[in-house]
Amino acid sequence: MNMAESIFKAYDIRGIYPDQLDEEGVYQIIQAYIKVVKPKKVVVSRDVREHGPQLQQAAIRSFIEAGVDVVDAGLVSTDMFYWAVANLPVEGGVTLSASHNAREWNGLNMARQGAEPISKESGLDEIKNLALAGCRVESDRKGMIKEQDILDDYCRWLLSLIDVGKLTPLTLAVNPNHGYQGIVLERIIELGKLPIKVKKIYFEPDGTFPLPGGHPNPLIPENRHASVELVQTSAANLGVSWDADGDRCFLIDETGRFLEGYFTTAVLAVEQLKKHPGGKVIIDPRLIWASTQAILANGGLPIISRAGMTIIAKRMQAEGAIFAGEMSAHYYFPETYNRDNGMLPLFRILELMASSRKKLSEIYDPYLAKYFVSGEINSTVTDIQMILKSIETKYVGGKVEHIDGVSVEYPDWRFNLRSSNTEPLLRLNVEANSKKVMEQKRDELLAIIRA
Repeated sequence: MNMAESIFKAYDIRGIYPDQLDEEGVYQIIQAYIKVVKPKKVVVSRDVREHGPQLQQAAIRSFIEAGVDVVDAGLVSTDMFYWAVANLPVEGGVTLSASHNAREWNGLNMARQGAEPISKESGLDEIKNLALAGCRVESDRKGMIKEQDILDDYCRWLLSLIDVGKLTPLTLAVNPNHGYQGIVLERIIELGKLPIKVKKIYFEPDGTFPLPGGHPNPLIPENRHASVELVQTSAANLGVSWDADGDRCFLIDETGRFLEGYFTTAVLAVEQLKKHPGGKVIIDPRLIWASTQAILANGGLPIISRAGMTIIAKRMQAEGAIFAGEMSAHYYFPETYNRDNGMLPLFRILELMASSRKKLSEIYDPYLAKYFVSGEINSTVTDIQMILKSIETKYVGGKVEHIDGVSVEYPDWRFNLRSSNTEPLLRLNVEANSKKVMEQKRDELLAIIRA
């Protein structure tokens, strides 16, 4: 059995197959999940990865041998998995996925009843300890398995959340990075008879990820450039790109500008506040000026939270928030059970374009003209804590916060430096009131971090 302790992250489980995580490792983790969650019936699904079928079967075997009934939902996007756990008569679920990681990775994203997240603080540590200890669940019965195709039911639910009659004809350039979300989009368009033409790249589901660099991640420069080029060559009204499991949504305007999730958070927050005046909106601390000022200007209350899909979801529930957004392009809605959803943000933007009669560039221009950002810059370092302490000491003159990593704010610029929850990296984000200041401070910080 291969099950490295390092695969247990802050809010999910991810490792390299089969060296760090194999079938028996998945079997053992599911045994621990059953001990903690105590479900009678669960959803089990997977993303497009080539070793997904055998890992999913290992998970199903673990459940049924412990007497737990299983709904086998097969191949899904992460959005669909959350929907299934929230809507089917189950007490939890597991999907086999490693999100945007490369071909050799796989993992487990686990939820309780109602799609409630399981993170380090809410059960994942207990699951880790039980799994590593080799726990077993005994049962005098075998669970039942039912295969269920949930695609159409999910798509109809998604259509119920949008104003279909408001949408106007347009051309959409689509890059799902060989995940499943492109198939989902086509089915939504077909069922809803939507006036949307689709231009495609890296479209067919393929777990070998035949992409530049092999990473199904929209932020990889080669993947980003391909999406931009498709928008430009197809004269599309906008472009959309998802990671392999479809829970992050990136947009490209009609001019070919790749739009930061930071600015999309601000745009979507304003739209949600129109429907829910005075509501709370949760953002992460990496970049805050554009979204904070947009929320306040539209009568909302911004709340800054640690980043992370399970962390934000729990905070959404605790605060009764109307929306949450991360600069990493995860977006959360009460309608999506406070979980991140990669499809609804696209349709909220399409609704806005139709109602405002504006091009996407015109919607984003006011933000791009006022706020200048570095984009997230990753550095591999040997001593994360030493560097964080060194940086904080040097920038002691600014306003310091420790919500997630270290954030330091000055009147004309601000930065956040934090360790990754899923990879051995330091992540830097800088924002400023001018491009010159942003670039100067970005380079200054990187010189210290990489020295």
